[in-house]
Parts: sequence; C-alpha cells; structure tokens
Amino acid sequence: MAKNSNLISASVNKNDEFYTGYDDIEKELIHYSRHFKGKKIYCNCDDHNGIGLGTPKSNFIKYLSDNFQAFGIKKVIATHYEKDKISKKYILDKDNTGDNIICIEDVMETPMNGDGDFRSEECMELLKESDIVITNPPFSLFREYLAQLIKYKKKFIIIGNKNAITYKEIFLLIRDNKLWTGNTPFGKDLLFDLPDWFAEEIKKNKKEGSGYRIVNGVIKGRSQSIWFTNLDHKKRHDILDTGKKYKGYEKSYPEYDNYKAINVDKVTDIPMDYKGVMGVPITFLDKYNPEQFEINGIDRYVEDNPNYGHRFTIKGKETYARILIKKKKTGGK
Repeated sequence: MAKNSNLISASVNKNDEFYTGYDDIEKELIHYSRHFKGKKIYCNCDDHNGIGLGTPKSNFIKYLSDNFQAFGIKKVIATHYEKDKISKKYILDKDNTGDNIICIEDVMETPMNGDGDFRSEECMELLKESDIVITNPPFSLFREYLAQLIKYKKKFIIIGNKNAITYKEIFLLIRDNKLWTGNTPFGKDLLFDLPDWFAEEIKKNKKEGSGYRIVNGVIKGRSQSIWFTNLDHKKRHDILDTGKKYKGYEKSYPEYDNYKAINVDKVTDIPMDYKGVMGVPITFLDKYNPEQFEINGIDRYVEDNPNYGHRFTIKGKETYARILIKKKKTGGK
C-alpha cells in the first residue's frame, strides 16, 4: 500500500478541491437507477459534514439519501480522509427518526478507527462489503484509486479527468470493455463547488469561462472532467451514424506516415463505409457502442506502432491523441 504521505500531498493538490454539484450528480445517476435496487453503495471519498470551513456537504450523500426509497437502495456508507486525525463514517440504512421516511436526516455518524484513507484496511473492508462505489475521488490518485476498484471487482460510477483516457493502464480497461464513459456528454461542463479560499484564488488567477464560471453569483470550478463507469446504460447501445463516406472523399482522410490507418479529426466525420482501421479523437468514447465498433488500441501504446510510445504523424507532423477503431461487420449501419 502506498505511503500515507502520498495522500497528504494529494490533500493540498488543488485539483482535489473540486466538489461535485447536485445537478451534475442527478443528471448522471438517474440513468443507473435500475442498478441500485437492493444494493449497498459506498462513497469512500465523501464527507457528510463538509471538508473544512467553507466547503459543501457531499452532494453524493444528499442525492442518494433523497432517492434512497425511490431507488430501493439497501444501504449507503460514506467515508473520507482526515489529515492527522480520526475520521468519521456515515451510514444510511433505516428510518432512525421514526417519521416513516428514509432521508438525509436518518444518516448516522460514527467515529472510525483511523484517518479514512481509502487504502486503509478499515476502508478496504467497507469496500469489500459494498456492491457499487459512487464518488469523485482525488484526481491526483486516480490511477491508484481505480486500480483498487478493479482489484476487488467492484461496480462503480466515478469522476475523473478526461485525459485519464490516455493513461496506458486505464485505456487497456477501456479497450477490453472493463471500463467506459458515462451518460453525460463530453462537451457538457461539470461545474464544481469550491472552498471559499480556493474560489477566491481561482478568480484572481484564472479567466471566467476557462478556470471557473459564475452561477447565480457563486464561483464554480471548471475542469476537464467526465464520468467513468462499468455499469451499463442506454446510451452505450446507441448506433452512431454520421452520414459521412470515405469513398469519393479519400483526400479528407489521410493515412498516417508510420501506421496503416486513416486519420479522422472529428467524431462527426467518421466515414460509415470504411472497413479498415481509423484513428479518431478520444471524444469518440462518448459515442462508443461495442456492438458497432471494436477498439484496437491507442496511438502511443498500440502494440504494432513502430515508434511505440509516440503519437502518429501526418507529413511529419504529430497528431493529437488518437484511438484506433474499426467497424464490426454486424451491429448497426
């Protein structure tokens, strides 16, 4: 297990100070409601009471509490990391107030034995007993966090940086259909609640629209974040039909200098009549239907790349990250 100092470093990493908004959680999780019935859900990076002064309560806990009975959830458990002190555990599994409604007021708080590090033995035991993990983990520990979920064969719905797609170990999970993107479109901004001190810092050092947005007078953090999951959802079975063709438009799809595949700059330009390998932007995963396409690899790490570790080039110029795909003989247009 990694040393605790790694988590301490992550606690001051500004990318870990983004707290997910209720609306964004609702828009994503509603598409998995059928998966929640009778399940134990673990939010292992969530504090019901907020993390420090000026930070919000976990909207994951609030949303799951608001929909506990409607979704037929069996139990919600939440834990979080506390630097240099004992953390707390939050449990929702029954009507503790006696009003015949199971909601946020019924969340019970108990002290833990340790600091709530998701890698601690205490938290790992909670992970083992859970069915589904839902949270926004520290981006700086995303590789390690996801590896733990895979090791214990957990179902999950989590948030991560979009560029995590290009990490070798994470892309292999995507290629092998052990991980995919969520329902929220890539182009949809996820806006995050911020601690007061961080909101002021962002306002001073970033431009509105890039690092933050102001919503109803409140500063919301903006980052290139998307949902990752291994739970099925309807969008994953939508058939992509761009209406574009390769035959007659070959010049629009140049081949790479160092790899036998054509380059496609936009997902909306994928030619539906092309039978060979295509290099497409990572945003393709937002439209990926495994019944329609197969994923062969990603440019830098595809096994037969003669310049393994490097991206492809066109007329000597390196392209952006490209996922290699091929249409299946069956599965849509």
